[in-house]
Amino acid sequence: QVQLVESGGGSVQAGGSLRLSCAASGRTFSSYAMAWFRQAPGKEREFVAAISSTGDSRRYADSVKGRFTMSRDNAKNTVYLQMNSLKPEDTAVYSCAARRSVLATTDSKNYYYWGQGTQVTVSS
Repeated sequence: QVQLVESGGGSVQAGGSLRLSCAASGRTFSSYAMAWFRQAPGKEREFVAAISSTGDSRRYADSVKGRFTMSRDNAKNTVYLQMNSLKPEDTAVYSCAARRSVLATTDSKNYYYWGQGTQVTVSS
């Protein structure tokens, strides 16, 4: 069982930056691939970024490539999402997710553990 708690959301103007964190419970964090997803009001949840359990492989949605960076610190049981050059269309609830696998995937159905989410609001 893995419990995930996100933090770091907030309100920022367009062009600004935020760093989200996701802290995981458990002793086997390094066995889990992790991902960030987001959901805006009235829209379906969408993939943002994912990282393999070892941290040597990352995947990003086209909409965030070059602006967002996902990383992990297995010693701290934490993953991060550094978000730069934020746009109003990045406004959403951001949730982290975990799957017990080396591989990072983009499909939310492959992730078994989810956090409650943190709100990110970007104003123009």
